Amino acid sequence: MAKKKNLPIGFDDFRKIREQDKYFVDKSKMIAEFLDCGDEVALITRPRRFGKTLTMTMLREFFDITKDSRSIFEGLAIMDTEYAPLLNSRPVIYFTLKDCNAQTPEELAAMLCGALSQEYGKYYEIAREMPDKVAEFDYFEKLCAKIQERTATLTDLAGSVSLLEQVVCKLYGQPVILLLDEYDTPVMGSHQYGYHDKVSAFIANFYGSALKGQQALGNALLTGIQRVAKESIFSKLNNVIVYTVLDKTYAQYFGFTEKETREMLEYYGLSLNDDVKQMYDGYQMGGYESYNPWSILNYCKNRELRPYWVNTSSNKVIRDSLNGANQAFRQDFEALVEHGEVEVAVNLETSYEELQNNATLWGLFINAGYLTVKERTDYDLWAVRFVNREVKAEFKNIVAESIGTDGGDFSHLASALARCDYGKFCESYKKIVLNCTSYYDSIKGAKQYENPYHMLALGMMISLDSMYEVKSNLETGDGRPDILMISKEPGKRAHIMIEIKCREDAAAGTKEALEQIKEKRYAEGLRAMQPEGEILCLGIAHPAKRCVIERWMYA
Repeated sequence: MAKKKNLPIGFDDFRKIREQDKYFVDKSKMIAEFLDCGDEVALITRPRRFGKTLTMTMLREFFDITKDSRSIFEGLAIMDTEYAPLLNSRPVIYFTLKDCNAQTPEELAAMLCGALSQEYGKYYEIAREMPDKVAEFDYFEKLCAKIQERTATLTDLAGSVSLLEQVVCKLYGQPVILLLDEYDTPVMGSHQYGYHDKVSAFIANFYGSALKGQQALGNALLTGIQRVAKESIFSKLNNVIVYTVLDKTYAQYFGFTEKETREMLEYYGLSLNDDVKQMYDGYQMGGYESYNPWSILNYCKNRELRPYWVNTSSNKVIRDSLNGANQAFRQDFEALVEHGEVEVAVNLETSYEELQNNATLWGLFINAGYLTVKERTDYDLWAVRFVNREVKAEFKNIVAESIGTDGGDFSHLASALARCDYGKFCESYKKIVLNCTSYYDSIKGAKQYENPYHMLALGMMISLDSMYEVKSNLETGDGRPDILMISKEPGKRAHIMIEIKCREDAAAGTKEALEQIKEKRYAEGLRAMQPEGEILCLGIAHPAKRCVIERWMYA
């Protein structure tokens, strides 16, 4: 039996994957689409872990005039097209800024030096063999030394990409192709760490000089998670064509299609069954059903159906944005969590950090891969939904962080219910409440949910969705219980209804809560909807930072 190819987990360099003969999904026709589009400057926005860097290094290897790439493109689809003769025919400048998430302007300068050093060093070695071709050679040489030594300042770096374009163009007598991977990382970092105002002029010059009015530039391709607002640093860049997750152009070249996913799974002795689809399927990219490559690769390696996509780098941005959202967004977010889908206005063309409104916040969730667009329902309204079970697991962690607890606490809650251990469920619930009340008490005055228990209910909705339909304030009987948990398998576990009272007298609070359940006939209303299964009624009192629970089983 032939040995299986190794999986390229942790590899995002095209040449290394091909030379080491690792499993490779052929996306090389993306090169033809790039040439057919002919954009002066194009930006493709995609979530992390969707193959952006691998695609950019593939483009670099195909065009780069300084390389011989015949062996690594042998047998790939692009070599059967009219564009095959263009292999290694153009000067290329490639940078990835994915590691430039700096906390200060000074750190940003050092990180950018690291990102620029390889290309600067490469072309300096070529330029010094023929300095007469480069009028700017002396300045280029000095800047190259500063970049290699990590001593260049932001002032030094403002025109560094533009200068390199001019030098390379003169060396080869033709305009360059600029490939700029994860271009938005420095911008988002400056917002995240609160120094954007100090570097906004630099960022405008750094990108603007490289991408606009530059005769040395032939074509540029940028990748990132979000589009940076035209109104700010890109105000002069009216030549950028943006391809979001909604566009058909380039749609099939980022992420795995269903066919590609099935072929990979079968190659490693696995199958694309319903469980795999529910866990990893669901991304909509320009009409294509897509899978996250990182998750599929790790599933093939570990053969365990569990979450692999953990986008910790954007968690803080997502969490802080959720905490700071207005009431209208929170209501739509609650509807999304409860029903799995909501109709909202979405703006994918501008970053949330630069234009903070509900449409750009929904766009942030979509661009970052936490939600996907199901369909357009009106001129500017879209039906958005959770992508899959894997991403919902990450949402659980984000909601947990938003109330000051841990995603593992919700897991204990679910585990107790899976075993029908209602005593343990109450203990887990108390732990979460104590954490979230302490957290909210410590940030009084911040723009938060008025009631932390409402966010707790949202976390329960997400973490328990495989066992329960969790409803908040659903009308039943003669009123609306705070939380209603309808068991999906009433023969195995009880339905649960929760009434919450914030009272200093715990005994009086729990008594009042249970009496309300009885007087308003909440259990009778639920029984009318669900004739099978026990109904566990919980009266919960929150005196200060404590939590007291009394149980009553409805006959």
